[in-house]
Order: sequence, then C-alpha cells, then structure tokens
Amino acid sequence: MSRLAGKVALITGAGSGLGRAVALRFGAEGAKVVVADIDAKRADAVAKAIGANAASIVCDHTSSEQNDRAVAFAVETFGALDIVHNNAGGPFTGAFEAVDDATLERVLRTNLFGVMQMARAALPHLRESGKRNPAGSSLLFTSSLQGLKAKPNFSLYTVAKHGIVGLVRSLALELAPHNVRANALCPTVVATPMLEAFLPGMAAEPEEAMKRFRATIPLGRMPEPEDVASAALFLVSDEARMITGVALPVDGGQMAM
Repeated sequence: MSRLAGKVALITGAGSGLGRAVALRFGAEGAKVVVADIDAKRADAVAKAIGANAASIVCDHTSSEQNDRAVAFAVETFGALDIVHNNAGGPFTGAFEAVDDATLERVLRTNLFGVMQMARAALPHLRESGKRNPAGSSLLFTSSLQGLKAKPNFSLYTVAKHGIVGLVRSLALELAPHNVRANALCPTVVATPMLEAFLPGMAAEPEEAMKRFRATIPLGRMPEPEDVASAALFLVSDEARMITGVALPVDGGQMAM
C-alpha cells in the first residue's frame, strides 16, 4: 500500500484514539509520520509501531511555541511537510449556565484556539508542498458531528467544533491559490478512550447512554477509529485532489435523519 508514498505527515493527538489510528494508517500507506502528542510515552509507542519512517515529539497544541517546534521538527527530520492532521482536542459536557470563565477558556483553547495555532504554524511549509505536488498539500482537521448539528449539554464543545468547520471553509478559499486543501472530519462518538467523558452528557447511566446512542445510528453500529482513519486517508490522498472545504460526516447515517 502506498497511497501516501513520499509524503510527510504531522498528526497531533496521535498517541491514542483517532490520532493513533490515523498515524498507523498513514504509515502503512507509505507516509513518513510525525507522531505529536502531549504524552511522550504514548507518542513514542505509536512511532515505534509504525517503524523507521516515524518519529515522535511531545506537543501541547495549545502552546504556539510547541506547535512551532513540532512543525520545525517534522521538516528537520523528514525534509518537508505535506500533510497536517489537526486532531488533538478534548471532551466537554455540561450545562452552559454552569460554565465558568476558566472552563470556557480551557475548552476553547483545547478545541479551537490550539488547532488554529497549529494550522498557522504549518501553513508556510504546506504552501511550499503545494508548489511541488500537482494534487496539492493537505490541512485536515478533526471536528465532530457536533460541528454540524447540536444537542443539549454540549454547547461549549459544539461552539468549538462549529468553529473548526467555519475555519475549514474559509481556509479552503484562502489557500486554494496556493494549492493547499483544507477539509474536516466530522465523526460521531467513536469507540475510543474519550468515549467515557461524553457519556454523562447523554444519560445518567453509561449503559443507558450507549443504548440511546446506538439507537440514533441508522447503520446500527458505532464507528471504530479505523473507520475515521479510512476517511482521513482519502481526504489527504491525491485521489481527493479536487476536494476542499468539505466537512465530512463519519456517522453511520445520522446526518441523513
């Protein structure tokens, strides 16, 4: 498999969950992968699982300095930067009226501001890649199904994820002259370690929450991280060279309802 042969990809939040699945898939498809995560041990483990064409770096994406360092590391290690998957983020559920200023800043910094800072850091190198690659370079974001719709007790998270979708649409137009494509993944709740943090916002009991959630998916099953990784692979590959400004649901049909 070599759909990403010759490309260099930087993935944030790649030490576990969706980011880990995407990093492994990109590596299997021939990319050189920089595994960026706030947890050094997890990042190193994923890089080792990919093999010689991977390297890891600690990166708290809410820090502009660390984002700049991660981008520089990718270019210094592998000579270029063709793909950035802005995947890092964090969960939040709770009534909006109970949100204090500290929580407001934390959630938006984790799920929106940090994402924008990483994109800003990577753009000079993605523009250079766009000059070399007829199919363009790729800036991919992990938004959420909550970036396209809403539900009770997810208001702050929804604001951040809607912000990513708006950013993607704007950047798609702004970066098109530079042959840089910008797209977003919008997965529904996925079977990852983050799942437990979302369950309280769905129902009082986790078992009841899972029952209710599965009932909302027309295909009748929860997506796995690998399902999201498959969508990510397509969007950053040359096969998607005419796709930009898209917020792609990975939701088993929920948006069709």
